[in-house]
Amino acid sequence: MTMSWSVFCRVVDNYGDIGVCWRLARQLHLEYDEQVTLWVDDLVAFGHIAPVRADAEEQLLEGVRICHWHAAAQPADDADVVIEAFACELPASQKAAMRARSVTPVWLNLEYLSAEDWVISCHGMASPQGGGLTKYFFFPGFAPGTGGVLAEQRMLAARAAWTTQDRFALLAGLGVARPDITTLSLFAYENSAIADLIGQLRASGEPVNLLVPMGRALPQVAAAIGHGTLTPGQHVQVDALNIYTVPMLPQHRYDQLLWSCDLNFVRGEDSFVRAQHAMHPSVWHIYPQDDAAHEIKLEAFVDRYTRHWPAQDAQVLRAFWLAWNRGALVPGQWALLRALLPQWQGYARTWSARLDALGNLAGNLVKFAKTKLK
Repeated sequence: MTMSWSVFCRVVDNYGDIGVCWRLARQLHLEYDEQVTLWVDDLVAFGHIAPVRADAEEQLLEGVRICHWHAAAQPADDADVVIEAFACELPASQKAAMRARSVTPVWLNLEYLSAEDWVISCHGMASPQGGGLTKYFFFPGFAPGTGGVLAEQRMLAARAAWTTQDRFALLAGLGVARPDITTLSLFAYENSAIADLIGQLRASGEPVNLLVPMGRALPQVAAAIGHGTLTPGQHVQVDALNIYTVPMLPQHRYDQLLWSCDLNFVRGEDSFVRAQHAMHPSVWHIYPQDDAAHEIKLEAFVDRYTRHWPAQDAQVLRAFWLAWNRGALVPGQWALLRALLPQWQGYARTWSARLDALGNLAGNLVKFAKTKLK
């Protein structure tokens, strides 16, 4: 049975919210043959990761109907399933359309990703909304009993086919002269620990490539090397450290970048999940929240991620991730993390296989919706 879906997204974290919603909408259509409309309030931010027109009220991209959700818009889709992504509030016009529908639609609140244990007990919980409507909380996650994370079949197939030659070709295309040396990618929010990292990389004397995608961390990278500004496609060498600035990439190319690096610094939710699928070590810069709630989420993930690691290795990772998120590395911390990379590579492959075993988020949403649609 083909279902119609409406996904509502408000952009808060630049590319993370819309990044997740776009991958989900596209996968629902391409892999499950669903009819999908994606309502998004910021087409400019969306345009950085997909070829959408910022001036179009409505457009079609890869089979997904994309609508601009601005202040004057009055969405009233007749959809079988309506998703409010990341607790964005549905417009009154959409709620009215849902109440007027002869067959009650499935209303889902797609929550933020968390590894906390309580998520399992709240996943799928119903919340009556009046007028015959019920909203269900749907939690992505890393454990059985949650909704899993996004993983498109074509991404998994492309990852499996990715070769060393592909890696070298991608890096050469970004101007990297020596793809055979340790290569890192750095995508982060503003972070004073960036200067510490660059200082320790330089002090190590090891030849390293540091690929920095365009974003909020770039000015701090430039400041750390006393370079004023950095522009897309630029290469700067300081000691044995080679810094390359990476222009905005479409999502599938960013995935390939993650597959091609020995360690990926990532931020938010979307790039964090993609880094786990890359099967390489990564460092997460979590989106900061009031009352340090983000550190609780960070610690919960570390607990789950390193559950089967030797205690000493887990401690190195935990200390580095916490220091990175608190904005200050201690002397020698990079050297400890660098020494961990060989065995961490094996842990990362095992972790990715565990994620795959949970089923993917889109598929789990489809299964859930079918059980509720009557």
